[in-house]
Amino acid sequence: MSISDTDRTMAQALNDALREEMERDPRVFLMGEDIGHYGGVFGVTRGLFAQFGPERVRDTPISESGFIGAAIGAAAAGWRPVVEIMWIDFAMVAMDQIVNQAAKMRYMSGGQLKIPLVIRTQEGAGRGNGAQHSQSLESMFAQVPGLKVVAPSNPRDAKALLKAAIREDSPVLFIEHKLLYGFRGPVLPTDEVVPLGIASVVRPGSDVTILSLSRMVHFCLEAAQKLANMGIEAEVIDLRSVQPWDIDAVAKSVQKTGRLVIVHEAHRSFGWGAEIAATLAERGFDHLLAPIRRVCSDDVPFPYNRQLERAVMPDPQRIVTTVQELLRDYP
Repeated sequence: MSISDTDRTMAQALNDALREEMERDPRVFLMGEDIGHYGGVFGVTRGLFAQFGPERVRDTPISESGFIGAAIGAAAAGWRPVVEIMWIDFAMVAMDQIVNQAAKMRYMSGGQLKIPLVIRTQEGAGRGNGAQHSQSLESMFAQVPGLKVVAPSNPRDAKALLKAAIREDSPVLFIEHKLLYGFRGPVLPTDEVVPLGIASVVRPGSDVTILSLSRMVHFCLEAAQKLANMGIEAEVIDLRSVQPWDIDAVAKSVQKTGRLVIVHEAHRSFGWGAEIAATLAERGFDHLLAPIRRVCSDDVPFPYNRQLERAVMPDPQRIVTTVQELLRDYP
């Protein structure tokens, strides 16, 4: 496919969303480490400092707890900050601000305070960054009432979902995968906004539902193509949001296929896949023809060694094998 004017990388699509929202609403401003002159560690904020200046594109000290706290105060005062935390692993040093302040202020004020705060951050393994820079922690934040958690898989969704997040009056953790920034795809030139909590069926099928988000969606699509060559038609769903998540779309697909395989890069134990499996077992047990299966990262810290890192992560072949075993045991 030739590259048209609307084809953008994930990083470019996110940059477009930030620029357009800053032009649309003067209350939107950015904060984070190296997001100004440098343009962000992955280039997402490139060019925005030159256009909007230091008042609206603010470089911060290396103090996540400090600038997240400042952003919460700004949001409570009527601004709409978009804060970048360079790696989701570093959000751990700002957990009090995120979990005990941002997530709860609207509830504890009886709705008198709105916290329109977006925290952009990056997660995921696959680059050999080691145990402290490779985690997928979306389940940890999705468990906190008051936080919304989003993780797009492609440029079009990234732009449309970031716009929706910026317009939210509640805090949103917007998670981007490090290895998707260079992924290119079509982006609508219009002001497209996708409501948070709506899943997308990215490949229709009838034999099994494969559910995932972020980078793993691409692994699932690759696996689905291999399965199709074997005569197995897999329906692939991109969840897009972990909190809220689209139970209606997932249940509808499982009602059709009778089988569900959940794929996520986060560790297996207590990951968001377990919550979805439990909910489907409670609400849609009669539609299941087989036990729900999960394909996840092993419960070990991510190794620095690239071969070992690949060994503990999901890959398309593991997804294919899991589906084959499911259909063999429960035809």
